[in-house]
Amino acid sequence: MKILLHLEVFLRSHNMRLHDVLRKPVITEKAIEQGKAQTYVFGVDPRANKHQIKVSVEKLFKVEVAHIRTHVKKGKMKRVGRKMKTKKMPDVKNAYVTLKKGKIDMIPSV
Repeated sequence: MKILLHLEVFLRSHNMRLHDVLRKPVITEKAIEQGKAQTYVFGVDPRANKHQIKVSVEKLFKVEVAHIRTHVKKGKMKRVGRKMKTKKMPDVKNAYVTLKKGKIDMIPSV
């Protein structure tokens, strides 16, 4: 309970809600293959930590999280414009969420 209270204070101080922590599910061949082993991949806010990710996944999907791994992929330098100036693309943070109980339906069946 103390951790949840601390988390809510942190979210308010950074103007983040539960929906702001998880940006989108990552749908790739590798991510779908990991889904069979109860591991799901989400693109998350770069400022979010593991505790915030865990609470938001548990509350939004009503599942029990075993552990979380995060990975920050650094943005590349791209050449854009008429003069081909360099521009840095943004960093991307992914979270690999492993579940104890429950299942997340990433791709709904038709």
